[in-house]
Amino acid sequence: MSQTSSIAPLSWPRLVEEALRRRKAEGLTQKDHAALAGVSHPTMAAFERGETTLTLAKAMDILRVVGLVDEPSPEDAQSRFVREAFERWQALVAPLAQDAPARFPHGWCRIDYWLEGDLKTPDLAAFERLLEQAVVAKTGWPPFWMPSRDDIRPHGVDGLIECWLAPPGEAVDRLLADAAHCDFWRVAPSGRAVLMRGYQEDGADTFPAGAIFDTTLPIWRMGEVLLHAERLASLLGKNEDSAVTVHFRALYTGLSGRALRSWANPLSDLVIQGHAARSDEAELQAEIPAADIGTRLAEHLLPLTASLYERFGVAGLSLDRVKAEVERLKASSVR
Repeated sequence: MSQTSSIAPLSWPRLVEEALRRRKAEGLTQKDHAALAGVSHPTMAAFERGETTLTLAKAMDILRVVGLVDEPSPEDAQSRFVREAFERWQALVAPLAQDAPARFPHGWCRIDYWLEGDLKTPDLAAFERLLEQAVVAKTGWPPFWMPSRDDIRPHGVDGLIECWLAPPGEAVDRLLADAAHCDFWRVAPSGRAVLMRGYQEDGADTFPAGAIFDTTLPIWRMGEVLLHAERLASLLGKNEDSAVTVHFRALYTGLSGRALRSWANPLSDLVIQGHAARSDEAELQAEIPAADIGTRLAEHLLPLTASLYERFGVAGLSLDRVKAEVERLKASSVR
């Protein structure tokens, strides 16, 4: 037989033997090991007898407890998840005209998060139902919206839920077909999510696309995604007391040439005028306890928004101003 790989065949008895040795070295009983792996005691016993009828997922859970699974860190896994989503979006928009709104020709915002904690992992059908419950309808176009129309409704792809709200072909049969309404998003049952969206400012008729960056929209958009993460964490938690951390990131692109302006919400306290952006991109990140989001949303949004404003030469953003905008967000509701 020809040699086609340098990887040695898996020796199952030796792997089981090493797992058993490590369990005993760590002072774990068979029952303890089963509980940590999330499998039944009989399943654990069958594993240690060397039976090969276990599913691969259960075997991995057992081996993971004693450090016998070489996995990338969660941060690396999230970066791969986001990269694969971006590559998928690129493939979807490739046939479109270069100036098509769904290509976000003047820049875009990408927001992603992953949940860390004691979470259950539902099957895809059950997870899709949970995603419907997780939508936070504070605006007419909420992040991770679950449309029911056949040509744009979310669907399963490679074990996750994906949605692309771009208009089908060249026939735009929706009133809202600008970059801000051509979302692309993916969410995985493991608690990973990523959303791409163009800028609402670029669909206005009062100034050229790419000319301004609104002061209030980032607070609303990041706030909505954090509220979505909070709700999904609650739905995926194994119990009410499950402590879940939200690892949050936002990337804004296409900032060069834009000036910070108050536009979307004329009643906002954030009447701020900034200079042209000092850089083309802004990357923001935070780690937030999911249980804190509802009660301390403004506090968590303050450093994110302040960092974003700094790209436009604006400093000294106060917590009171962010709180006022967050209260408007929370009071808003779309039925």
